[in-house]
Amino acid sequence: MKKDSWVASPFMVWVIVFTVVPLGMVCWYAFTDASGAFTLDNIAKIGTYWNYLKDSLVMGVVATVFCLLLGYPLAYIMSRASWAAQQTMMMLLMLPQWMNFLLRTYAWMTILENNGLINHLLESVGMEPLHMINTKGAIILGMVYNFLPYMILPIYSVMEKIHVSLFEAANDLGADKLATLRRVVFPLSLPGVITGITMVFVPSVSTFVISKLLGGGSNMLIGDVIERLFVGAAPNYNVGAALSLVLMVLILISMAIMKKFDDGEETGGLMM
Repeated sequence: MKKDSWVASPFMVWVIVFTVVPLGMVCWYAFTDASGAFTLDNIAKIGTYWNYLKDSLVMGVVATVFCLLLGYPLAYIMSRASWAAQQTMMMLLMLPQWMNFLLRTYAWMTILENNGLINHLLESVGMEPLHMINTKGAIILGMVYNFLPYMILPIYSVMEKIHVSLFEAANDLGADKLATLRRVVFPLSLPGVITGITMVFVPSVSTFVISKLLGGGSNMLIGDVIERLFVGAAPNYNVGAALSLVLMVLILISMAIMKKFDDGEETGGLMM
């Protein structure tokens, strides 16, 4: 037991230094004023930023839904393909991730801007250009593009382990492809779906780079507000920490809810 504790000590140091201490500092600033005295004023001021928080939650949900609608069939196609095809599709999926996050988002700026690639193509076929940059749609597009792999990979990892005999058994029992997908594949892949939803929703709600670059500052999310409160021209660490704490609590609640659904499905079995 003593040896096991010694082996785990580097991990415990890592957790304390990079998790416990930062969270403790956030809580300290959230419940104190500039002089260090205890106060709840910072929490009370959160209502001022409710619209930003609401927009962040709504756009995070929308981006997560789009990622699920796109990612689930792609993960299914990958899991049923040959091994060589799976490796090729995995490489194509991960290839953009080798590029810096900022560069990928900047690339979408050049594509969506008023004189960008898409509008040039529209004008070349005689169509009117569209205003796409600095809109909520552009922000959601940036979220979906950047976070879609986080939806596909956990679903694919679960689907890939579904044995082919289950498909054969469903076919022998008279189930068509749609019924097999609904009654066999989806229940077994639900843990991956829950993981994917969590991995997409959390960064979507808290992002600030995507909204800053593709929203142009006119469509601020709660992440942008927190960033300005910490590094803006008039920083307010205490209110920024309070907003960060509330956002963290909301994210933890959503993760707990997703985990509850995940636990329920693990013991539920197939829906035959």
